[in-house]
Amino acid sequence: MPYDPRMPAPQTPLAAALERVGDRWSLLLIEALLEGPRRFGELSEAISGLAPNILSERLKRLEGERIVLATPYSDRPPRFTYALTDEGLELAGVLRLLADWGSRGSAHAEPMRHASCGTPLEARLWCPTCARSLEEPEAEGLRFV
Repeated sequence: MPYDPRMPAPQTPLAAALERVGDRWSLLLIEALLEGPRRFGELSEAISGLAPNILSERLKRLEGERIVLATPYSDRPPRFTYALTDEGLELAGVLRLLADWGSRGSAHAEPMRHASCGTPLEARLWCPTCARSLEEPEAEGLRFV
């Protein structure tokens, strides 16, 4: 089929994920909600530099993506408690991987450490069928299907 610039490019799995949660504020918001449900003011305090209008917009967008659930706790004025859905909680592993990568490239960020011994943790790809982690040469050949 010939290239048609009016047709959207096929979406990769990464592009699909970034379309749903791909900005800094959304990821920080999801991270803050990993600790449990929070109210708007608590989220505003937890994420420094996030303007209230941006926080409100991100919460609405993440709710539309079924990542965040807003539960009313007051009718007048309308106020909500925000929590991650099961789908939102699935992002915890992704955020840990991203945080691990970020800590290795920053002089100011501490890596995640094992609570028992203090050793920095390593992220690995795991195959549940084979019950083993994939080593680097094997991981290079991975493809999204």
